[in-house]
Amino acid sequence: MQKIIPFLWFDDQAEEAARFYASVFPDSRVGRVTRYGESAAKASGRPAGSAMTVELVLAGQRFVALNGGPMFQFSEAVSFVVDCASQEEVDHYWQALSDGGEEGPCGWLKDRYGLSWQVVPAVLDELLGDPDAGRAQRAMQAMLGMSKIDIDGLRSAADEEETR
Repeated sequence: MQKIIPFLWFDDQAEEAARFYASVFPDSRVGRVTRYGESAAKASGRPAGSAMTVELVLAGQRFVALNGGPMFQFSEAVSFVVDCASQEEVDHYWQALSDGGEEGPCGWLKDRYGLSWQVVPAVLDELLGDPDAGRAQRAMQAMLGMSKIDIDGLRSAADEEETR
């Protein structure tokens, strides 16, 4: 049983967002959808029968999405990191999640619903934690100049001085 479940507040796109996210990540599915009944709809101003909460699993991680109204918005203060094993994965998740959203620096993006993601290759931690401080610094400088992370670009920058 998962002890902590991220709970995502949407205006009125929870069901749409859940289906979108489930289409992007493997080992994902939309689960139970609870709907606003007459009394809850009246109290919340939401249409009766519209989705209230949507349970979903993304890459094996449980989430709940809520259609709670426009009073709360996502911010960069909370983001989800997508750990990628290859450039192919980086490209896939970057393309899918940024479609209709905003690309940001250093592997960050906001999706079409305003949720922040970090699409990061696993090799980034390896390069930034390299025992050779020069290699780590060159990789960091390269990353700071990137929007979508380019693994070959990171490695090339880290190895730059070694090839001189």
